[in-house]
Amino acid sequence: MLTANTSAAGLSAHITGTGPSIVFLHSLLSDRGSLEPMVPLLSDRFRLVLLDLPGFGGSPRAGGLDGQADAVAAAVAAACPGEMPILFGNGYGSFLALATALRHPQLSSGLFLAGCGAGFTEEGRGAFRFMAAKAGKDGLEAIAETAMLRLFPAAMAARVPQTLAERRAAFVATNPEVFGEACGILATLDLKDAARHLAVPVFACAGTLDAATPPVMARELADLVPNGTFHEIPDCAHVPTLQAPAEVAVLLTGFVSTVEAPPEPVAAAQAG
Repeated sequence: MLTANTSAAGLSAHITGTGPSIVFLHSLLSDRGSLEPMVPLLSDRFRLVLLDLPGFGGSPRAGGLDGQADAVAAAVAAACPGEMPILFGNGYGSFLALATALRHPQLSSGLFLAGCGAGFTEEGRGAFRFMAAKAGKDGLEAIAETAMLRLFPAAMAARVPQTLAERRAAFVATNPEVFGEACGILATLDLKDAARHLAVPVFACAGTLDAATPPVMARELADLVPNGTFHEIPDCAHVPTLQAPAEVAVLLTGFVSTVEAPPEPVAAAQAG
């Protein structure tokens, strides 16, 4: 099994496993380390491409949602030549995966999105404006506690102090300008009309306890797209890859099987 840290069209990537490819895009409040629990669960059946989003880790910045989607598309094409892989997105990564699939409809064969939607309520938009303004003035450390509560509710955080500390350290290491730009994108994002014409199937899921992207947003997206499925993950918040990795592995494997072998169309009735 090949495992490598590499560059895919400029974006930093960790590639491991054998089989059809799945490309993973992480949350704004985390980094690709939040995806690593999926590796031992899936790498014996799939080739996993864990990308650092533009501006994160070793990846250069890209301007605006369209620029970031184009950068991701180039990385997917470089990392998965000759394939139309599944795109897996969590949080900001889910919105970026959706935007990428809309701009590059022949790039992927399906989207598995966790903590997702096609646009936020005005209350949700206000939260991103607040975090961007506070971080711009006082730095990411000033909103780290707020950010971690959006990842882990207090009761859940108390059960996983080491994981929480790791995620907090990853968050405060984020480039504040990258974070602020992403918050601005999310505060204005509206992909609802475009999602109605999406060419690929979507599995939209969310944790019951997700305060950042509540389950109602994932349900709305699943209802908007032509071929959508909604699933709610109990006792889980915004990062299912950390909080419910075994269930995510089962759901993702099942989704891949439906994309690889779509149901046979029903034959038209013969005229009598």
